[in-house]
Amino acid sequence: MFQRRARFASVAFVRGPLPLLGPAFVAAIAYIDPGNFATNITAGSRFGYLLVWVVVVSNLMAMLIQYLSAKAGIATGRNLPELCRDHFPRTVTRGLWVQAELVAIATDLAEVLGGAIALNLLFDLPLLAGGVITAVVAFGLLGLQSRGVRPFEVAITGLLFVVLAGFLYSLVAGGVDGSQAVEGLVPRFQGTDTVLLATGMLGATVMPHVIYLHGALTQGRFRRTTEEERLALLRHQRIDVVTAMTVAGVINLSMLFVAAQVLSGGPTPVDTIEGAHAGLGEALGPTAALLFALALLASGFAASGVGTFSGQVVMQGFLRRRVPIVVRRLVTLSPALLVIGFGVDPTRALVVSQVVLSFGIPFALIPLVLLTSRRRVMGALVNRRATTLVAAGVAAVICGLNVTLIALTVAG
Repeated sequence: MFQRRARFASVAFVRGPLPLLGPAFVAAIAYIDPGNFATNITAGSRFGYLLVWVVVVSNLMAMLIQYLSAKAGIATGRNLPELCRDHFPRTVTRGLWVQAELVAIATDLAEVLGGAIALNLLFDLPLLAGGVITAVVAFGLLGLQSRGVRPFEVAITGLLFVVLAGFLYSLVAGGVDGSQAVEGLVPRFQGTDTVLLATGMLGATVMPHVIYLHGALTQGRFRRTTEEERLALLRHQRIDVVTAMTVAGVINLSMLFVAAQVLSGGPTPVDTIEGAHAGLGEALGPTAALLFALALLASGFAASGVGTFSGQVVMQGFLRRRVPIVVRRLVTLSPALLVIGFGVDPTRALVVSQVVLSFGIPFALIPLVLLTSRRRVMGALVNRRATTLVAAGVAAVICGLNVTLIALTVAG
């Protein structure tokens, strides 16, 4: 027993926590995917700093949710879809699988469109060609898994920091109105449009597919044969989650701050990604526009790879079936290519896709809260009562926001 603990300690403490970090950074790329570009830019350019609070609250929710997902994988050795299949009736599991596949389609729509727009901005490629290239790059990123999980994590983390660098440059160059940013921390809306945007921002930040994925990234990570080893690993995963989600939160806030400071106040609001690219070039120079496009490209490529990975986890977990990656990718990719082919406004399609994702969050979050609150499932890593209450409150807020959106939309 002592020798086992010593070996585990040598990995976790003598070499430092770095070898244990990584899963949350893979999940974090989904929190700054091209859908975030669309919703944050639209929110900042149209309403200034009004919805800063949505970004902050969404990021805090993301920390809790991803922590619970990671904990489930560590405690049980199973990811969330597998746990649902093990503990819920078959009809419920099938229903959860169907909605998860719809979420995957909405996810692909955002990621492929983002990559296609970025390639169009950088190289003037047609959107359809850019969408196909983005899908091919996603396969390439997944191919890194043949060398082990670490190369995939390193590649995704590197792309995450490309996005961070792009927006930090524009943030420093454009500045921030500190007093308005602080005022934006007060929760409030201004009409139905802001509710729609808030729901889209929530859907773009708290992503259903990485709730499913995160447990898969931790379920087989390092040997943990005792409760002490599981608890030690969980402590390091907590650091991983907080660090990665903080980086994602800084990026999302930077997007909104830049849009509010640089792109708002004109005769017409800048509510397209192409308009944001042009506006940054005019206001801050060609370097800001170039870094913006590169950040969008990195986001689209990385998020597309993560989305494909999560799709595999969903199908294998809920149905215990594997579908060839090419076949699966073609099924979920087709709607995105159709949207591009029919000439639908890309930014509008991105915002709508994030609203669809927001509706999918409760179907991942509620099972996660239920399962992690059961001692017979989680053992010593079961949620504390306070954690369960807070997580249940998060689920209630998300469901309430979606119901409000439906009511306001029906009422016109």
